[in-house]
Amino acid sequence: MNTLDAVLATHAAQRPEKVALVCDGRRVTYGTIAEESDRWARALHACGLAPGARVGYLGKESEHYYVLLYACAKSGAVLVPVNWRFTSDEVDHILRDSESELLFVEEEFLDVAEKLQAGLPRLRAMVLLDCADPAGVPLAEWKAAGTEQGEPWRATADDPVVQLYTSGTTGFPKGVVLAHRSFFAVREALDDSGEDWIDWRPDDVSLIGVPGSHVGGLWWATQGFNAGITNVAMRVFASKEAIALVRQLGVTVTCMVPAMLLMLLAEPETDRSDFVSLRKVVYGGSPISESLLNRCMEVMHCEFAQIYGLTETGNTAVCLPPAAHLRGGELLKAAGRPYPGFAVKIVDDRGRQLPPGEVGEVCLRTPARMVEYWRLPEATERTLVDGWVHTGDAGYLSQDGYLFIHDRIKDMIIRAGENVYPAEVEKALSAHPDVADVAVIGVPDPRWGEAVHAFVQSRTGGRIPPRELKGFLRDRIADYKIPSKYEFIDRVPRNASGKILRRTLRDGRWSAQDRQVN
Repeated sequence: MNTLDAVLATHAAQRPEKVALVCDGRRVTYGTIAEESDRWARALHACGLAPGARVGYLGKESEHYYVLLYACAKSGAVLVPVNWRFTSDEVDHILRDSESELLFVEEEFLDVAEKLQAGLPRLRAMVLLDCADPAGVPLAEWKAAGTEQGEPWRATADDPVVQLYTSGTTGFPKGVVLAHRSFFAVREALDDSGEDWIDWRPDDVSLIGVPGSHVGGLWWATQGFNAGITNVAMRVFASKEAIALVRQLGVTVTCMVPAMLLMLLAEPETDRSDFVSLRKVVYGGSPISESLLNRCMEVMHCEFAQIYGLTETGNTAVCLPPAAHLRGGELLKAAGRPYPGFAVKIVDDRGRQLPPGEVGEVCLRTPARMVEYWRLPEATERTLVDGWVHTGDAGYLSQDGYLFIHDRIKDMIIRAGENVYPAEVEKALSAHPDVADVAVIGVPDPRWGEAVHAFVQSRTGGRIPPRELKGFLRDRIADYKIPSKYEFIDRVPRNASGKILRRTLRDGRWSAQDRQVN
């Protein structure tokens, strides 16, 4: 029973009136999600979509998103979530690269979708989730067309069900294909071993803090659905609303990135009474400072578990369990240990395994690993080697098997849990007529973990107003990728082959840190 559709069917049969999802005050039961996803699956079949066809979703969190997920699972289609914060160019790349044949879109993002529709020959139609417009088919009308059952689709654990886009070092997002098994492997490993690092109880209420277009948010949501508990989704994360939901709905478990936890604690008059129902907080997406973690443990007064992994590993492969969260303990700086049956190794630049204490590339072996990068066989072969996912992160293992992240082999910046690749930002900035050269790095930031910092070499040797650069970038890259600071320099440091010497730029700004991530 390790496919999403099979688990949903079991919950719908055993507890049809159990509330599965609360969103914007609306309560949707397991029975309703099962019935609606059946209708949507039939409509997908009526559209002529064959198993493996890609189906896009451009919208914020809602019950529609999760109904579509299960409809795809039941029909063999593959869901392609599109981050609603992306620019039209980024949305275009994802829909074009994935060859999505159908796009579900909310009214707020209809303008973007309409502009792109004519240039996407594989896109058959747009389904409008909350509006009527000549450019698309209203949801009710689309569902009504799905009267035929067609051949039933029998999903297996290895069948693709989701394609999530993660940026690459070239700045072009890659489609990470995940199978059903990616959403079951961690729980199966913990259940088989009897460990309760991350656990779900029948009366739990789970708050989905991370948006579902991210692997962390989608993975966390499916864990709650798989467990048959009540899940709470916010259309967009807002700290004040999150605290209110915890209090009003008795939220017991949640998953957030450190920046979200910081925002919760920054709300005026927030104290322990706001979090009395919480029993466990799972956090990840970027490293957390020891001071923030200590504050969280003091104010929230519950168990904490840290997770580490990538989209390519199906989210988490390593966990720092609650028992390791001891104030002042050295393990608070660790990413954690692999789940039972999972594995971590550290290799040098020739692929040789290194002993404990030596820094090299972190490689993870997990049954939740991706199927492939969509239509990128060479990139897949570089990342997935003999069953090991090469992360591009640098780290080391302690003698007792704990993983410590030391630096990044790749140049990725993690800002509030969002991945930002310097090459993408540099490409966008270089298009400005007054920019001669540019280099982008991540610098420590107390609120967001890391901030995007641009070193700009102007053509005149002078200073370009930062406001002008920010305005120039606004329609070219997502807002969280836009640098928060611009530093004007005479020359961008490069080596003989022209590669940017990022370490030269980073060293002075990370010297006070005990690790080169924040």
